[in-house]
Amino acid sequence: MGLPSDARDFWAAKRQSFLIPSPHEYINNSSQRQLTFEEEKAVRAKRCSDEGVKEGLKAAGIACVASAIPTLTVVRVIPWAKANLNYVAQALIISAASIASYFIVAEKTILKCSRQNTIKQYKALQSE
Repeated sequence: MGLPSDARDFWAAKRQSFLIPSPHEYINNSSQRQLTFEEEKAVRAKRCSDEGVKEGLKAAGIACVASAIPTLTVVRVIPWAKANLNYVAQALIISAASIASYFIVAEKTILKCSRQNTIKQYKALQSE
């Protein structure tokens, strides 16, 4: 019909991936058509990873506060720590605890969610 519709069609075609479609497309379009098994699997995997990120961020925030308070207190009270732990060392102690807790909790959450999905899928196959 003209330039605007051609541009719209071009960008819509360019947005569609030829490799693996985004799970968000399936979530948004799920009311329009029935999802295939692979599409459902992709949506469940995306949901599990999102849940893992959220739980990991919560744990990292808690670990940051839980490690920052004692670290900063020790540096101001104990003479050895005051002499030997500069700002970089303090930041490394705090960030190491935060990073470790993020990855540990995110991994455990993702594994728990995928285990639950596998159990649900197994029960669905048994009931058929």
